[in-house]
Order: sequence, then structure tokens, then C-alpha cells
Amino acid sequence: MIQRYQRTLNRPAEYRGFGFLTGADVSISFLPADENYGIRFQRVDLVGTEPVPARLESVVPRQRRTAIARGKVTVELIEHVMAALAGLQIDNCLVQLNAPEPPGADGSCLPFVQSILNAGIVEQMATREILVVRSDSHSQSAGDSAEISAGPVFRRTLVVTYELDYGPRSPIKPQLLTFEFTPETFVTNIAFARTFILESEVTALKSQGYGSRVTEKDLLIFGQNGVIGNELRAPDECARHKILDCIGDFALLGCDIHGHFRAYRSGHNHNHAICQLVQASKQAATPIRRAA
Repeated sequence: MIQRYQRTLNRPAEYRGFGFLTGADVSISFLPADENYGIRFQRVDLVGTEPVPARLESVVPRQRRTAIARGKVTVELIEHVMAALAGLQIDNCLVQLNAPEPPGADGSCLPFVQSILNAGIVEQMATREILVVRSDSHSQSAGDSAEISAGPVFRRTLVVTYELDYGPRSPIKPQLLTFEFTPETFVTNIAFARTFILESEVTALKSQGYGSRVTEKDLLIFGQNGVIGNELRAPDECARHKILDCIGDFALLGCDIHGHFRAYRSGHNHNHAICQLVQASKQAATPIRRAA
């Protein structure tokens, strides 16, 4: 993949649903933005507040999700929205929502992708920066086997290999998938993959006041014998969703990435950690200029 020109939406797009964490009714709008604006989230329910840049430096600590903050304004669970935008190579967009989190939709980013595609995509005049991974980086959690690494890739593109293996007692079967990014393959092979969680984890979250409106129809809930009240869209849907999360989290770097990321049982915190390491050794490609 060679360097390209920045892109934004042709016209505003909107989606309505409810938040998985709060249960609140949510309306989310995707608005066109100027060159070099990046992706920013604005809480319109907090009148007069500034948009929060969707950048690595805005990330705040959370378990099992990605959240960003600016001052007293926080936006939770942004990873699926970020994946939809990054997957379609939308570089400049103001995302407005009237709640602390986007709609959960169907647990994937496909509804957001469809809304954006319906609005159309336009190319802009400025070039998109590329971060080329030229050296190896590695991050591993203390106390468990989860890890993620980044290294060079022969082809000029983003490649993500994800291995998911929670052990022989887990109802989620071991899965291994390598994905080479293009917007077309993202839409057909990754965007549909839904969030997954164990039935025991759902019970624990609801006891803490989270997920009051979420049912087994809204995402993938695994009991002892497999998925409850739903069906897999692919045998390796869980690994595909993990790659979806990676693409959304890697977009926090604010540029295209050429490199091969290899992950084992990793989550959002690992994604943020490897991005910090990659950013520290950042080497951008030389911009190209549009012909007059």
C-alpha cells in the first residue's frame, strides 16, 4: 500500500442505538472534517465542551475497553467506532454523541461502516502520514501469557496476526488468523465480527450496574457449551473481532501503519502499550504531492 491522500465523509452520517455500558439511548453522528483534523469525539450532552482528540495521548486507563478524555470530558468504548473509521480509511471526522459512549450496535462495527458508506467518502488534497515499523518491539503483561509485538513487514501495508487460546476448559475454541489490511478486505472479513464475553463475566458486570439492556442477541455470550442464544458469523469470529479491536486501537496513532503486529491473547491495554513503543521509534514516510 503506497502513501495516499486523506479522506473524509461526503456528507454527515448518523446511527442510533443504546450504550452497552450505561444502557442509555444514544445518537451518534459522523461529520465531515477538514484536512489534518484527525478523528475527534464531542459529547453534545455536555454543552460547550471541546472535542476530545482520538489520539494515544488522550487514552485513560480502563479494563476491557478503550476510553479517551480531555479535562472532565470522557468518552468510553470508542474502539468499534475507531475501527469503522480506520477500516474505511476515514482520516478526518468529528464524531458527535449525546451520551458517555457510542451505541453498542450489534457488537461489531458493521452498522457504523454501513452508515459511513451510505454517506459516501471523498478524497482530500493533503497526504496521509505513514508510520513505517522498521524495528522490533514487544510488550507482555506481568502475571499472564498475553503479549503483542510489532516488526517490519515486506509489503507496504498493515498485517495483524492474532492467536486466541484460552486453554482446554474455555468454551471459546483456539483460533489463529492473519489479516492483511485493505479497506475492501476489512469490510468483508473483519467489520462483521462481534464482541464476545463469558456468561460469568456478564453476570459480574451486571452486578456492578453495567450492561443492563444487553442480551445474548446484542453480542456473543459464551456459556459452558458455546454461544448462548446466537450464532457465530464465522468459526473464528472471536479472533476476527480481536483484529477489529487492534485496528481501532492502532488508529490512535493518527497515521497509517506499515508493519506486522503479532498478538497472543492480548487486549486493549496491550494494544495501547505496543502503540506507545512504536510511536517512540516513529519514522514517517516522505509525503507525496498532488499534481496541479
